[in-house]
Amino acid sequence: MMLPTGEDVRRARDRLAGRVRETPLVPAPELGERAGGEVWLKAENLQAEGSFKFRGATNHMLVLQEEGWRGGVVTASSGNHGRSVSRAARELGWPAVVVMPEDAPAVKVEACRRLGARVILHGTTSTARAELAERLSREQGLAFVHSHDDAHVVAGQGTVALEIMERLPSCRVILAPVGGGGLAAGISLAAGELHPGVEVWGVEPEGSACMYRSLQAGEPVTLDSVSTVADGLRARRPGSIPFALARRYLKGVLLVTEEEILATMRYLARECHLVVEPSGAVAAAALWAGKLDLRGRVAVAVLSGGNVDPALLCRVIGEGV
Repeated sequence: MMLPTGEDVRRARDRLAGRVRETPLVPAPELGERAGGEVWLKAENLQAEGSFKFRGATNHMLVLQEEGWRGGVVTASSGNHGRSVSRAARELGWPAVVVMPEDAPAVKVEACRRLGARVILHGTTSTARAELAERLSREQGLAFVHSHDDAHVVAGQGTVALEIMERLPSCRVILAPVGGGGLAAGISLAAGELHPGVEVWGVEPEGSACMYRSLQAGEPVTLDSVSTVADGLRARRPGSIPFALARRYLKGVLLVTEEEILATMRYLARECHLVVEPSGAVAAAALWAGKLDLRGRVAVAVLSGGNVDPALLCRVIGEGV
């Protein structure tokens, strides 16, 4: 297993220049008051296709292009990675196939189709989706773009950390959501090798805590089941590459409840004017719920995505009025 390095993250930063958005840092004073420090939000919900996933997918596919690949691609995704692969493929002029769960939010399915991808709805677990995508890769000669267990994808996600440190050198803590682990792994890799004074925390829903359980066990663990409103984080097992990097560089994993996730979504929409999906609110939820004492330090919580179901958004914002 080849692990990416800090230099791979630097190369991804150069490769992605002009292709991905340098998303803003937004102050969150109320979160700072709750956590005892200064808090900023890295608004990856404003990234192309509404998610940090566009970084890793684009980096992987640009590496394929550099290596001479001119065929199509296939991926398995609950939504945001599929959107990102679809867009990157369209920009490169490649066909794309996206295998999505049968219960995927309609907004994410429709987006992939709008971008020209062929969407196949299959099963409800990440394992079922990945198995079908890998079979299609073999049978149809398509390059498989993994959502998180890939060195080029992880390096691409790590560019989030480089942008944070370039814009906010005083940052000493970064919090990132964890599903399969690609984002938290990439950020912790970049911090660990390029900015060793910065600690990185992963954050997971209590009902989908595969990285938390795996780090406790000292090896990747497969959960029997997962249950969370954060559909982008419903991974039963962390990727091998993300787990290896998390074990080496991640400070730890914090767990948040469903109520804390939804309350943070409401706060972000009402007070920060930022629309995020449940998965995108998870890192900030750890600070909202007092799961980490910053002790006067400067911290950044990554808002990983903004592709929320409109009906859910209306319900969440309207609660407590």
